[in-house]
Amino acid sequence: MLAAGVVSSQPYPDKPIRIIASEAGSEVDIAARKIAPAIAVPLGQPVIVDNRPGNISPEIVAKAKPDGYTLLMIAGSLWIQPLIQKTSYDPVKDISPITIVYKYPLVVVVNPSVPAKSVTELIALAKAKPGALNYGMGSTGGSSHLGAELFKSMAGLNVVQIKYKGSGPALNALVAGEVQMMVNNIASAEPLIKSGRLRALAVTSTKASPLDPGLPTVAETLPGYEFEQLLGAFTTAGTPAVIVNRLNQEIVRFIQRSEVKEQFLNAGAEVVGSTPEELSAFMLADMARMGKVIKDAGIHAE
Repeated sequence: MLAAGVVSSQPYPDKPIRIIASEAGSEVDIAARKIAPAIAVPLGQPVIVDNRPGNISPEIVAKAKPDGYTLLMIAGSLWIQPLIQKTSYDPVKDISPITIVYKYPLVVVVNPSVPAKSVTELIALAKAKPGALNYGMGSTGGSSHLGAELFKSMAGLNVVQIKYKGSGPALNALVAGEVQMMVNNIASAEPLIKSGRLRALAVTSTKASPLDPGLPTVAETLPGYEFEQLLGAFTTAGTPAVIVNRLNQEIVRFIQRSEVKEQFLNAGAEVVGSTPEELSAFMLADMARMGKVIKDAGIHAE
């Protein structure tokens, strides 16, 4: 009993902290490596980035001891993947939110040969010729896939899905005219838009994005449409609230610095820095909304 009392009274943290992130060089890894040394200073302990494949990262954190020494940096696949295939973790019961690090909208783009210069015109064109338009996508359940399926669902469209070995090849196919439209992240599409090889119609956020402030939103034509990618920080469920709040405080304090916000914006992302409760609420709402789209479209892991 005395030994247990001594352990429980030890201040947090008293040993190195580990951030589980996806493959080295990925956008998640880059963000984790920016945040890790910055929060190590006020926490007084080393913060190490541990690169693991994205499909097993949540499992590691879900099974870790709930003491705040194992963190997870991951995008929206954490709560969407279990809707598409069976996973060994429950994103709500096994993982505890810390903060939304950043978010970024996607952009609806078409090949310049498509005679539509707005979302309204694209919907009208697709309805006039059901099944005649194709959209390009990368991985099953990825942003280019689900963003387009949500668009189809809300607009009531029959647009054919063409799958490629990633969003990069799908974007190249759009430029070549093999497909007519795509929902893609702004960062990779922007050079093609500026060069005139693609035409941007709208962003997928509910409000105009500073990443491309001149573009209207899809929601202006389809009220309620929202599809943004989030990068979140998490830890193991059951971690004491005082520890979760301390981690939230240090991460948010760093990413809200003006120079850090500018660095992320230049890389194509908008810093958020939410409370744990705000991230939890977003997850639950997104799971409910996208769960219906996934079920109706019959999307499942291959």
